[in-house]
Amino acid sequence: HWETHGTLVTAMETPKTIHDFGGFPRSLYEVQYPAPGSPELAHEIKKIITKTSLELDYSWGLDHGTWSVIKHLYPEAKVPVVQLSLDRGKSPEFHYELAKELISLRRRGVLIVGSGNIVHNLGILDWDRPDGGYDWAVNANNLLKKLIMADDHSQLIHYRELGEDIRLSIPTPEHYLPLLYILGLKEENETITFFNDKLVMGSLSMTSLKIDKSDVFTHSLRSGV
Repeated sequence: HWETHGTLVTAMETPKTIHDFGGFPRSLYEVQYPAPGSPELAHEIKKIITKTSLELDYSWGLDHGTWSVIKHLYPEAKVPVVQLSLDRGKSPEFHYELAKELISLRRRGVLIVGSGNIVHNLGILDWDRPDGGYDWAVNANNLLKKLIMADDHSQLIHYRELGEDIRLSIPTPEHYLPLLYILGLKEENETITFFNDKLVMGSLSMTSLKIDKSDVFTHSLRSGV
């Protein structure tokens, strides 16, 4: 959700809770997630990343792409959290390769979460269809899962070449790119498990995955938003 020019990481001691969405129930705007930040981790990430010039950010905070997921994992908000932005000017290949530079964090137990939706087209939601998806959304969800299980990262990186169903499912990249970060962190001989695998409102996929024997998760738990 945090798209920027350049790549930034939050570096403040106490990140604010950001409600960067519109048209949802008032209760969502009242949610606060007062997790601490980690300036130390932010500075370490800045040293680790060499693919681009990483900037430290002191004004953003935790947007709903972060808190709507993390609050279910750590409801007491005591675990330090930093958020990495998505450079809107870079290619999917860039984001995939940037993720690989974070592998040392993962290996020492830093939890890395990629929050988004494999299928995310808000413009054509069917509000009267709480369960299930359009045919093209089901097809896209199944195709992407197949490529994920086959470790076919090349096709997943070049998703724009996968046809009309994928184009409808990924009209903009910000919900999809976090998946590439997680796949970029997958190591050889590790396995993937899907959970919460369902479509809702026609054009949204709640499909989530984890890399087994690791602390790497992706794509949503969007029960709150």
